[in-house]
Amino acid sequence: MKKKLDYEQSMTRLEEIVGLLESGELPLEESMKLFEEGTKLSQACYEILKNAEQKLTTVSAADGEEDGE
Repeated sequence: MKKKLDYEQSMTRLEEIVGLLESGELPLEESMKLFEEGTKLSQACYEILKNAEQKLTTVSAADGEEDGE
């Protein structure tokens, strides 16, 4: 079982994939595999950021309520 990467690890891997794909030196099959991996990493990063935004919104709203707003 693969361990789940955190945001920074995912972004680092995504940057590596982009570099490899931009090089144009990979066979088509390998490029397709990397593109698929990159798409999954991109989606995972989006979900991490979306969850972080929701947490910040919740904390900000709770903080506002405590301040009497």
